[in-house]
Amino acid sequence: MPDLYDTVIIGAGPAGVSAAIYAARAGLNALWLDNSFIPGGQIADSGNVDNYPGIPGISGVELGETMAAHAARFSMEPVRAKVLRIDRTEDNAWLIHTKKNDYQTRTVIFAAGASHRHLGIPGEEELGGSGVSYCATCDGAFFKDMDTVVIGGGNTACEDALFLSKICRKVYLVHRRDALRADQAAAYPVLHTANIEVLWNTVPEEIIGTDVVTGLRVKDVKTGEESVRNVSGVFIAVGMEPASALVSDLVDIDETGYVIADETCVTSAPGFFAAGDIRTKPLRQVVTAVADGANAVASVQKFLREAG
Repeated sequence: MPDLYDTVIIGAGPAGVSAAIYAARAGLNALWLDNSFIPGGQIADSGNVDNYPGIPGISGVELGETMAAHAARFSMEPVRAKVLRIDRTEDNAWLIHTKKNDYQTRTVIFAAGASHRHLGIPGEEELGGSGVSYCATCDGAFFKDMDTVVIGGGNTACEDALFLSKICRKVYLVHRRDALRADQAAAYPVLHTANIEVLWNTVPEEIIGTDVVTGLRVKDVKTGEESVRNVSGVFIAVGMEPASALVSDLVDIDETGYVIADETCVTSAPGFFAAGDIRTKPLRQVVTAVADGANAVASVQKFLREAG
């Protein structure tokens, strides 16, 4: 049987990094697992992070690297491994299975985050990486002086449209309602940028192209009228999909797939804690994820004390 850890942290986004730092400072025998070689989780997709206190205007990549370097100061670096399965052992510990190794632990801090939600329309999968993107800050530079479209109406969609407007000739923003869901701070500049056109009450029907994207077929939800926008890039920003499939039979999850846990990060399974974007919460931001990492470690310490 493998060595028994106090806790195993799964995920290297802000919640995972924070948990790693707090676990190290608490003197816990902790293992940190992540399958990505780019630190920071979702924030690595952000061109500019302007709402994290103390370091305004930092890029997402730089913030992720800075956080990882902070953890490394405490000799905490993630083991690069994909978690394949998590089992409960007979003595109420947890067994984490990866491709190469198994790890036994008294507690788990699950900070696996979420991934980009897909539309499920024709052309989306076929043209992925050939004009279809889920990250404007990652891929926008490839569409300099071209026409592009962003699909969505939340903060991310507005931020993506504004980012692309500085690179692209024309940006369409496709939104199924007659008002944006984004905060005013994100929506206002979009509505007042000359080369951004919002297509209200509109849904995407098909991404057109053979080898690369050449257009997007859309439909007006009120009239049923269809039309095509000739674009070279389609950026999809319609929300995130929680990475909870791995634990759906271990802990309670809500109807949208998020692990049910409050700010203490305590789940329905004793010794299993959920931190960051994976858990139920009203606001998913870097600051709330970092707080979760700290709270999760505090809950782990409390659990270990009470378990004896």
